[in-house]
Amino acid sequence: MSATENNTVTEQAKPIPAHLVEALTQIKRGSDEIIQESGLVQQLEQATASGKPLRIKAGFDPTAPDLHLGHTVLMNKLKQFQDLGHHVLFLIGDFTGMIGDPTGKNITRKPLTREQVLENAHSYETQLGKILDLEKTEICFNSQWMDQFGAADMIQLAARHTVARMLERDDFHKRYQGNQPIAIHEFLYPLVQGYDSVALKADVELGGTDQKFNLLMGRELQKQYAQTPQSILTMPLLEGTDGINKMSKSLNNSIGIDEAPEEMFGKLMSISDELMWRYLELLSFRPLSEIVQMRTDVDAGKNPRDVKIDLAKELISRFHSNAAAEQAQQAFIKRFQQNQIPDDMPELTLQAEAGGLPIANLLKSAGLTSSTSEAFRMIKQGAVKIDSEKVSDKGLRIQAGTNAVFQVGKRRFARVSVTS
Repeated sequence: MSATENNTVTEQAKPIPAHLVEALTQIKRGSDEIIQESGLVQQLEQATASGKPLRIKAGFDPTAPDLHLGHTVLMNKLKQFQDLGHHVLFLIGDFTGMIGDPTGKNITRKPLTREQVLENAHSYETQLGKILDLEKTEICFNSQWMDQFGAADMIQLAARHTVARMLERDDFHKRYQGNQPIAIHEFLYPLVQGYDSVALKADVELGGTDQKFNLLMGRELQKQYAQTPQSILTMPLLEGTDGINKMSKSLNNSIGIDEAPEEMFGKLMSISDELMWRYLELLSFRPLSEIVQMRTDVDAGKNPRDVKIDLAKELISRFHSNAAAEQAQQAFIKRFQQNQIPDDMPELTLQAEAGGLPIANLLKSAGLTSSTSEAFRMIKQGAVKIDSEKVSDKGLRIQAGTNAVFQVGKRRFARVSVTS
């Protein structure tokens, strides 16, 4: 991979054909980077002229059986390409899942067994139809071609790349510099993912920002196999409900798409006002113009809670039903009102430190506790709530952009806005 491909190439600005402006705007919505945009525009022009849809690939490593909203960021982008008339290749990495991608980790990830991979892969298939049109989606498994590889084939594939280039990958580089072990089989993961693009003749590949090295590998291998290199579109990693870390079930900050509607509604209402806009951009199917108007209305004084309610209902309707969304809203309102939160309460603005304002410091500064020690004690007793949701994490940090009702016990309330 050339150095110029490790970043978006600076290209001479060219006018985009009028008939592609809207499509490209939709494709770029929420994206982090396109490699290379001029090439993608050319592909879109050729597809329009020939009537032959582009082959849009996204790979999913079946390491967990339950999908959450973070997983759906890529799926939503696939849907946008599908709605534009292109052919979606939903690749389940059942072969690569048994290698284990160490992306973002400083240790070797434990590979999954064939049984675990197949069980988890089945969960994708059963939940996929909630976003994509299954009749227009080609579900692929990379074992279809990788199981045909013999030892000689794998060695020949490995010969197409160097150890030096592999060590350019950030997590490999850090582990090498830190004298931490890197197993030989881990070098095979990006090679196999790259070869998937060759096998599928992908025109465009989507992936998270943490997959950029692997996506570029696909371009490189396609060149070596005399194919036109795919365009790449990377999507940001969605933060979880804590507003800090990537959404992950293991971090207890995820919102599962199969969770009960009331649970989903409560979690979505708990996110910060600032994070709400990111969720709308990456998860909502509303037009961007409508989201811009929502933001204008909030700036003019509309309660951001109303926007969160609309977002929660949209997502619950998608993954459950309209009726379930209405019932979840009513249940939330009923629970909120039963807590007898007063209309008249102190309102104040506090400034967040780097990384957020510790919950104990916020409660003390808001006058809801006499000290941080009391704050910790009240959290331990389950007496602290944020917008009626109980707080159990004493290490919680409240992010800038939050505007919520903080409650200690039955009678102490304050509406606090946190700024940076």
